[in-house]
Amino acid sequence: MNILDTFHNWRRKRRWNKQYRRGKWVGLKSEKEAIRYYQIIDYIKKYSTRNPSILDIGCGEGVLNERMKGLEFERFMGLDFSEVSIGLAKNKNLPKTEFIAEDAIKFRPKHTFDVIVFNEAFYYIHETEKDNVLNRMLAHLNKDGIIISSIYREGTGCWEYFKENPKLTELEFTTVRTDEELRYWKIGAYKKKLEKNEF
Repeated sequence: MNILDTFHNWRRKRRWNKQYRRGKWVGLKSEKEAIRYYQIIDYIKKYSTRNPSILDIGCGEGVLNERMKGLEFERFMGLDFSEVSIGLAKNKNLPKTEFIAEDAIKFRPKHTFDVIVFNEAFYYIHETEKDNVLNRMLAHLNKDGIIISSIYREGTGCWEYFKENPKLTELEFTTVRTDEELRYWKIGAYKKKLEKNEF
């Protein structure tokens, strides 16, 4: 990113922190939002290994983790740009869970994962960094792992990174709708194509 883009990124981070302090994102806990989270969880149950390790990019205050009651997992790491949302998530003391405040552009995982979720986050990654971030996450995805991306409405300029990616195979893709015409999400599940030496 150039200097101007870096500045806008910094301003967005400040805005999100302010919005979380003011409670603007409390609606993520609503029942309308729940259907989106349940679709992500359904993909995890359907396509991931048993007892998976999960990375939730764009975790906010940990709503996906809270919605996962009854789903066994080895460990859960939540990542978000906003220090305020991560503080709220940490205060919940959720078991087998770690929350980290960091920009996905700079994040270098120390572990590999069975499931990596871009949770309403991929469209916020700057265009010049989308390939870098996705490739870095793929490098930290286990052999039988899956990537799930949830994007509000159309996600213009995002889906080609998944659907046209020679490193990924689409497992399932769906649109989750509500009773509000303009409130819907597109959610896709993808599996990493194995290299010849990985068979």
